[in-house]
Amino acid sequence: MTIKLPAGILKATRLTRAGQLLEATAEIQRTLRGESSPHTVANAPRAGTQTTLDGEYRVVDPEPIVLPAQEGKPSYQTYEPAQSSVESTVTSSSVFGGQLHKKMRQHWSDFRESMPGSMPGSEPSPDQARDTAPDGGRFTTASFTNHAGSRSYKLYMPSGYHGQPLPLVIMLHGCTQNPDDFAIGTRMNALAEAQLCLVAYPAQTHAANSSKCWNWFKASDQQRDQGEPSVIAGLTRQIVDSHCVDPRRIYVAGLSAGGAMAATMAMVYPDLYAAAGIHSGLPHGVAQNLPAALAAMQGSQRAARGRQKTGDSQSGTAPAPTIVFHGDRDSTVHPCNGEEVVAQSVPSDARSATAGSSDPLRVTVQSGKVPNGRSYTRTTHLDASGQPLAEHWLVHGAGHAWSGGSASGTYTDPKGPDATREMLRFFYEHPLGEVPPRA
Repeated sequence: MTIKLPAGILKATRLTRAGQLLEATAEIQRTLRGESSPHTVANAPRAGTQTTLDGEYRVVDPEPIVLPAQEGKPSYQTYEPAQSSVESTVTSSSVFGGQLHKKMRQHWSDFRESMPGSMPGSEPSPDQARDTAPDGGRFTTASFTNHAGSRSYKLYMPSGYHGQPLPLVIMLHGCTQNPDDFAIGTRMNALAEAQLCLVAYPAQTHAANSSKCWNWFKASDQQRDQGEPSVIAGLTRQIVDSHCVDPRRIYVAGLSAGGAMAATMAMVYPDLYAAAGIHSGLPHGVAQNLPAALAAMQGSQRAARGRQKTGDSQSGTAPAPTIVFHGDRDSTVHPCNGEEVVAQSVPSDARSATAGSSDPLRVTVQSGKVPNGRSYTRTTHLDASGQPLAEHWLVHGAGHAWSGGSASGTYTDPKGPDATREMLRFFYEHPLGEVPPRA
């Protein structure tokens, strides 16, 4: 079967190959809006030429458009990015279809500068050591290597750990961050000290991505036992082998690019991770190249779905239960991606039950507000027995930052509901029902 792509998408592809990312993004936006192109492609590369991407993509935050709420769903604010104001930069050092290196660096830098009290860098100061390792806890460094590469990671062990089986949470940082910064910003170690669990923070390398983003948008890093997923799963199993971990209570969470990779881990390793926490992330498999990644981050996947069928994990088992946090003023990753992550985490049989069986999927919607902070809408999807399959926290007025995080870390929003506490609460409610034998 031959699929004819819209002329605008073909033109955007040629512009991308020519390194003209600004023009390519504008063309994608025009195509999605149904507008015709105002001019023809200029300076397209000759056939067979390998072109290095080195361009700019500019985004501004105009006044939000509030979309009406659908039955069982909250409304959220959406944005139409314009082309005329500089706020972010995309740079890549490989040919078309290579790594998305710096799309988010300027976005996060601008947001960090707008947040009073946020750190100017990502390395913790000596005064903040207690934020990464509360009194009595240990924060150690290790590494894992397999056929796909090597990654270091930091592991937090609470002072109450004495060899008894504890839950394990894998935390995947966002672009430009590192394990220490992510630990400070999320305050996960402090909560792990109080509620007794191990927490591991894998570190992305500059060699794999110059902005230290997890490569969620590459097809080679979206499969079980391949690429970065194999490394993350491998270091998870290494911790299980070297420490006393409850194999029914292993979880994965992440922010932004780390959130998108956490969604992939939950989909391709549902036998390993009992539940997932996705903050400001994207669904698994939503993009396999640079233009698709840019389009997905702007919310265009609703019009053109190129990913794996939602609600069906790669291993054939039910997807891992998922809790999602997303700000409705996120101009880096469109808030509709939070809804898409939730839809992907609801099993197909549960949706079929909703369509007409006697055991329907139930949806509840609650509104709340943090004292002197932000309001939010919490949507919960429950199965026939009342067990939550997914939670979606839409934080009103929040941008691209960890909700309820510490101002001592980067890319946090202290005014929002505590995403760290809610994720750990959701995790503890969802152990694996049956642990398959491991090779």
